[in-house]
Amino acid sequence: MSKTSSDAAPEKAAPRHPPELLELVASLPALPGVYRYFDAQDQVLYVGKAISLKKRVASYFQKDHGGTRIGHMVSKIVRMETTVVRSEAEALLLENNLIKTLKPKYNILFRDDKSYPYLKMTRGVAVKIDDAAKQVASPVALVTPNTANSLSVNPQHVPRVVYYRGAVDKRHDYFGPYPSVWAVREAIQLLQKVFRLRTCEDTVFNNRTRPCLLYQIKRCSGPCVGLISVPDYQRDVDSAMRLLRGETQEVMGSIEARMMAHAERLEFEQAAELRNQMSALSKVLHQQAVDTVGDQDVDILAVKVQGGKACVNLAMVRAGRHLGDRPYFPVHVDDAEPIEVLEAFLSQHYLDVPVPPALITSHAVDKELLQALTEQTGVKITAVHNPREQRRVWLEMAQQNADIQLARLLAEEGSQQARTRALVDALDLAPEDLEQFRVECFDISHTSGESTQASCVVFHHHKMQSAEYRRYNIEGITGGDDYAAMRQVLVRRYSKLAEAVRAGEGKLPDLVLIDGGKGQVSMAREVFESLGLDLSRIVGVEKGEGRKVGLEELVFADGREKVYLGRDSAALMLVAQIRDEAHRFAITGMRAARAKVRVGGSKLEEIPGVGPKKRAKLLQRFGGARGVGDASVADLCTVEGISEELAQTIYNALR
Repeated sequence: MSKTSSDAAPEKAAPRHPPELLELVASLPALPGVYRYFDAQDQVLYVGKAISLKKRVASYFQKDHGGTRIGHMVSKIVRMETTVVRSEAEALLLENNLIKTLKPKYNILFRDDKSYPYLKMTRGVAVKIDDAAKQVASPVALVTPNTANSLSVNPQHVPRVVYYRGAVDKRHDYFGPYPSVWAVREAIQLLQKVFRLRTCEDTVFNNRTRPCLLYQIKRCSGPCVGLISVPDYQRDVDSAMRLLRGETQEVMGSIEARMMAHAERLEFEQAAELRNQMSALSKVLHQQAVDTVGDQDVDILAVKVQGGKACVNLAMVRAGRHLGDRPYFPVHVDDAEPIEVLEAFLSQHYLDVPVPPALITSHAVDKELLQALTEQTGVKITAVHNPREQRRVWLEMAQQNADIQLARLLAEEGSQQARTRALVDALDLAPEDLEQFRVECFDISHTSGESTQASCVVFHHHKMQSAEYRRYNIEGITGGDDYAAMRQVLVRRYSKLAEAVRAGEGKLPDLVLIDGGKGQVSMAREVFESLGLDLSRIVGVEKGEGRKVGLEELVFADGREKVYLGRDSAALMLVAQIRDEAHRFAITGMRAARAKVRVGGSKLEEIPGVGPKKRAKLLQRFGGARGVGDASVADLCTVEGISEELAQTIYNALR
């Protein structure tokens, strides 16, 4: 959620807007809803919510917002759409669904990355070992005898603790979310040290005949080979889950009571085990960097805005333990205030992620937003922006991390911007806006002509844009003909775009990089000439002497002499970065395609009468297993050693 400038700003004449737009603004109801602004090209500029559409929308057109982000946005509005809803909570949900879908230019946007890791505890059914023999004959037996005359436990009914990321299954218990994989691993290690819970896969568990190394180093109690009874193991599982819920003192008290009970019965060995468990738990809890001070679940949010960029640092406290933090970097920040960034984060983040009842924030949050989140999530949410004691320490830590993360981002982006500028200057290019400078790079990959693929990667806004990467399966060419492959991918990539450019509806990249020397560049030149495109955009990256990195030369399609930028050139570093990414992307795609083909090729091995030599001839003749599968009986007969009867057998087997 973003706010306009202060109500104290002087009111001036509204900018020129279509009369029908101003009439619509004047006729809006004083009801909650969502509004959307559009420009002359019918592109969505902004999506917002309001308790009162009439009051909120009118504020945009009655004030002079100057040269701010909001001012630029208002000056471009030519059309508006509104949707009336029943409450602010519904408006909040609709607003953020539209923001995710439409990605408006003037909304502060956070990347939709909600894939948090969890700690998963599979649910098991405890079975008394004494009763196991009675259940062996049962069709749903949980415990079965093994060859060693003792009892082994079905792994499906012995809970295991594991790292998890994905959809939640109600049949199991989940704890989290955690801010990082490292935090989950640390929690699992804690449970292994104190309660010795298993982490092994069921297939490993089911095939153990003796305890593994984790048992030897006291990280597992060995339920797989019956070294602990199922009820005792389940008791440890219950204690572990209570600890994860923050019931630390209750867990300690329960273990102590069991220890004293064993001691009274003179079962000193069992009592010693529980004493060691208490000692391990006390030691682990004492090592926690942040004390609990009575808090259970808390999120700490600190915001830093600088240089048109922002960082929201989210630190998590779960079950009284500080689990670490995670930075978020929104886009479309420009001149936004920190409170705008913070409220945008709250609006977008907590609709898909469980929200704790307590928030500690670096800035005071609008109470109406908290009320809307409460209604939407069903959790009573409170926010404190001026905490005391331990909570203040948490907030200071989060603020310091936000400062560090934003400084790192600005340093990295400054470096990338410098590289972009160096490349533009080195190639004597003149883009209208350096921020919009776009590079597309192509590479061809195959294995001896098999599974040829072309890759296209995109560099834009000073960074690689992985969402815009594309792979092209190359077909209908002679295996290993890289020139023909390059021709095909460039035609497929730019033929429709060339038509759009001529119609004034498209835009070519500022630079087209080709991973190759004169031959590949000549092929690219032929394609661009046939499409009527600008040849000066094509640049080839030719390997240097000995194919050493840093010795590459740039080859131009418009007739210019080759250029060597120098090993330490920032421009060459950027070219190499883009070229290497294209190569990586092509190779991974080619290997995946090749693996699929070779899986199909294994079917040939199962056909009677097709030995290694005949199989090799078939694959060579038809360019791979797919080609063999597509061949007719007559085509198969053209291969040396393949009779009509065998060809028919092969044809039937592959269909």
